[in-house]
Amino acid sequence: MKNLILKNLNGRKIIILFIFTNIIYSFMMLITIPKVMDYAGGMKILDIIPNGYNFEYVNSLLHALGSKGRHAYLYCQLPIDMIYPLFFGVTYSLITAYILNKLNTLETHLFYLCYVPLLSGLCDYLENIGIITILNRYPENSIISAQLTSIFSVAKSIFTITSFIILTLLLSVFVIKFFLKKKTST
Repeated sequence: MKNLILKNLNGRKIIILFIFTNIIYSFMMLITIPKVMDYAGGMKILDIIPNGYNFEYVNSLLHALGSKGRHAYLYCQLPIDMIYPLFFGVTYSLITAYILNKLNTLETHLFYLCYVPLLSGLCDYLENIGIITILNRYPENSIISAQLTSIFSVAKSIFTITSFIILTLLLSVFVIKFFLKKKTST
């Protein structure tokens, strides 16, 4: 994995991935997620509940969605959300590695920070698999399916937030070092 990350530390490639990743994200947030939520009368879909949910909420949501809403969730939202985690994980892993490289700390233990976005993507996939299972088994869902899927939703949120905190801190250090270097050279 490390060699793959190191081999792809190219600014142009990272910018293209960043743009594409955020186009996918924007499409979901502006089109597919609101479309599915409309079927549910505005109830939040499971993908966007960062603090988890319980069995009762899952059943209420699936009931409110109706068959058309469940179909839209399964065949409109989730196919796109099966692409997004890969792009999120790879893109933000590469951005983290790129900044670490600029800080001359990529070859240290800090390299492991590059794995945090990948963990977010993995949890997103596990969440999606859980949601697909729940949608396909409705109305015969189990409490365990809802609980496991909720755990993956929370883990995805934790790793995503952690990824952005790491990036914010690394960018702050980079900017501070840049201005300090500029100040000492003048």
